[in-house]
This record gives sequence, structure tokens and C-alpha cells, in this order.
Amino acid sequence: MRVLFVIDRIELKYFEFNKLVTNFWIIKSLLERGCEVYISTIDMLKLKSAIAYTSCYKSYIENDNIFYQKDNLEEYKIEDFNLVMFRPDPPVDLDYINATYIMDFVDRSKTLIMNDTTAVRNFNEKLHSVYFNDLMPKNIVTSSFSDILNFLNENEDIILKPLNQCFGGGVMFLHKGDKNTAVIINQMTQNGSKTVMVQKYIDKAVYGDKRVLFLGDKILPYCVQKVPSNNDFKFCEHNDSNIHKAVLSDSEIEKFTPVARKLNSMGIYMAGLDVIDEKIIEINVTSPCYFIKEINNHFNCHVENDITDFIMSKMGLFV
Repeated sequence: MRVLFVIDRIELKYFEFNKLVTNFWIIKSLLERGCEVYISTIDMLKLKSAIAYTSCYKSYIENDNIFYQKDNLEEYKIEDFNLVMFRPDPPVDLDYINATYIMDFVDRSKTLIMNDTTAVRNFNEKLHSVYFNDLMPKNIVTSSFSDILNFLNENEDIILKPLNQCFGGGVMFLHKGDKNTAVIINQMTQNGSKTVMVQKYIDKAVYGDKRVLFLGDKILPYCVQKVPSNNDFKFCEHNDSNIHKAVLSDSEIEKFTPVARKLNSMGIYMAGLDVIDEKIIEINVTSPCYFIKEINNHFNCHVENDITDFIMSKMGLFV
């Protein structure tokens, strides 16, 4: 089986295929099963006479690590690959959107794209969480100064989030009466021209948020708690001390299984919920981190094999 990973440009530039990166583990597991795995970035995607192509590098294992053939940039039709793992990080800017447009020219009967790029393009990780509004903290999505100010006065502590970033980028906490209220709201909305997600702050956020992981229409039995970093109010530093073992409650499994089923039906096969006090604060669909190194250590398992089993099953292959 020939597989293409479309990864983030920074990840390729510094080649951060290390054990903190979800792609490292999945690529390694696929290589160990005899698959050919190539890596690319969104700027390497192209159309020629309405046919989708990519430039890419072949990856390989050496001394239990992953490398790529830097001196051998190859070009293939994207339909030459059985599977495309589309996993560039946000921001979901125009370049990102254009990359999903190129994927529109790939015949889905020949090549499986995971997550489906049309579904990813149509699903904003912050805004479309509101599909499951009954499972979220109180929220509004707006660019209006007065809307946000009224929401702040009603709820006293709020979180403001840009709609297209990741890893806590640009997220702000605001308390009623803060002297910087006007500055923060205007900065976040670019003086009323940029729409943001605004959520009521959940007091239990001081203990971090739980990452609930989906594969298809099922919830994985493993999860982690991401603890706020360096006296921040949010998780923003990926290291062992900030990632703790967590357990899913029966209530969480019952609440979030319908979310997995809904996303799976849309072509979003791999996703991660960020959850505080059984409330969804965000749904990660672009390049969800599975915290594989940490989960393997905490649960004495090999979750990358579960992911690869799922991928192979979607390809109709025996494992």
C-alpha cells in the first residue's frame, strides 16, 4: 500500500518526526507493516491539466527512527496513492483552503483521504463545535463588541478564541471589570471585523482539559489530561509534566459516542475532543494529536497499532 502524508511545513522544515508527533508513530507503524510512505506539504500539491499531483519524499526507518530521502524529491499523481493522510496544522488560511481544493480533483474511488478534505474544509474546529451545543459551555460566535461585552457582564469570566488557530494560539481569558476589556475585545475582533468564539469560562479549567480521542465512530479507551503550563490558564507546552493520565467516565462515553458517529458520517474519521467537566470546548479535526508517547507510557499499550489497524480496515485490508 502506498500512503501520502501531507504534514505541516514547519514539521518538515525541522523534520520533527520525534516521539511527540502523532505522525511519527503512525508512519512508523505503517512502514513496519510494509507500506510505502511518502511525505509532502500543502505547497507541494499541484494541478496539471485538472489532475492532482504532489511532490514528495519517501520515508524510511533507520535505527528505530524515521527519515526521508532529502536528495530525492519525487512527483506522483495523488491518485497513485491508496491513502492520503491530510494532516497540516492550522491556521486554516487561504493556502490551507486551496490545498483542500486541489484534493477535490482526486477520485475518491481510487484514493481514500483521511480526514476527508471537503469535510475538514467545511468544519471549523471552534465554530462547528456548536453542532453539539448541548454538550458545550454557554457560548456565542460574533465579531460584535457589544455582544461580547454583554456576554462578559452576564458570565463574569469568559474565554475568547480565534477561529482558525491551534494549540491555544491567540486564546484570551477575560474577567468582568478588567481594565483591558475594550483593548482585548478590539484586539481579538480586529475592531469588529473578525468573528471569534466566546465561551463561558469553566472553573475546573484550572485542572486542565481532557483529550477524548475518536477513531471512526468509536471512542478510544485511553485519554490524557492536559494541564495548564507555566502559570497560564491553558495548556500550551507539550511536555511530560503537563500531560497526565486520565480516565473516561461512563457518562462521557455515553455523551460523546454520538459525536463520534456524527463526525464519522461526515468523513472525519480521526478527531479529538477537548473536554472540561464533561463539556466540549473544541473539536480537533485538522491534525488531531493523539499523544501517543504519553498514552503508551501511561497505559502500557501501543495505541499507534490501534490507529494503524483502523486505517488498514478502512482500506479493506487484513491486518
